[in-house]
Amino acid sequence: MASDLEQLCSYVNEKIENIKKILSLRKLGQDPTLKTTLSKIGDEIITVNELLNQFELEIQYQEQTNSSLKELCKSLEEEFKDVEHLKEHIPSHLPQVTVTQSSLKSMFSLLLNSDTWLSARPSLFFRTHKPDLDPKESVKAEEPVLPKKPPKEQRVIKEMHFITTDEFSGVPAYMKSRLTYCQINDVIKEINKAVVSKYKIIHQPKASMSSVKRNLYQRFINEETKDTKGRHFIVEADIKEFTTLKVDKKFHVIMNILRHCQRLSEVRGGGLTRYVIT
Repeated sequence: MASDLEQLCSYVNEKIENIKKILSLRKLGQDPTLKTTLSKIGDEIITVNELLNQFELEIQYQEQTNSSLKELCKSLEEEFKDVEHLKEHIPSHLPQVTVTQSSLKSMFSLLLNSDTWLSARPSLFFRTHKPDLDPKESVKAEEPVLPKKPPKEQRVIKEMHFITTDEFSGVPAYMKSRLTYCQINDVIKEINKAVVSKYKIIHQPKASMSSVKRNLYQRFINEETKDTKGRHFIVEADIKEFTTLKVDKKFHVIMNILRHCQRLSEVRGGGLTRYVIT
């Protein structure tokens, strides 16, 4: 109990000292000879604050990069396990050609030391040094390989690129307000999610569509114009349909920033704003 009371007294005394310092500084601010010095100190504080904001953005960027690298590392480990599994479980029906070390040595010795003999008796050389192949496997190896059907052309869905730190720094302060670099890239990630979901439905065969997807497909087609032909775009309804983003004032501020960074353009008409990926 006594220690708690001492801590409380110490805290109150510290606050009193701070108030005294503030009052003394207030009096100093009224001194004309010190106004220039205080103004310079204020400028330095603003500069330090801006540096701290830049450090914070850089830390957020590095954390995001670190997270992406961890995901990549995890993916590579899974791929490596798959390769190891395939290596250990090679199908037995595949033809296997085995050449022994002794046969290789005899081949090279004959080639190096018996050129005249080899030229005189080539058939004997190849008859006596054939690789040990199973007759059935030999027949299989000689069978003509039927030409494979050409793979279907993969339709590429254009996604929006993330903004860089330099681009973010070039955005006017009045435009980005208190938004951070990571917040803008998080919105880009959600926009890409909506774009991919939309165009997967558009590229899907109609016969395999559910009634819900058919309705969405029809809406997508109705929203297209001559200005969006051949280009990837979304509308606010797609954001609500495929993402968890809120279409509010903050969302529209970020869309203005993305337009400023040339990540998208707007095509208006029919009461809709179409956000075209550039």
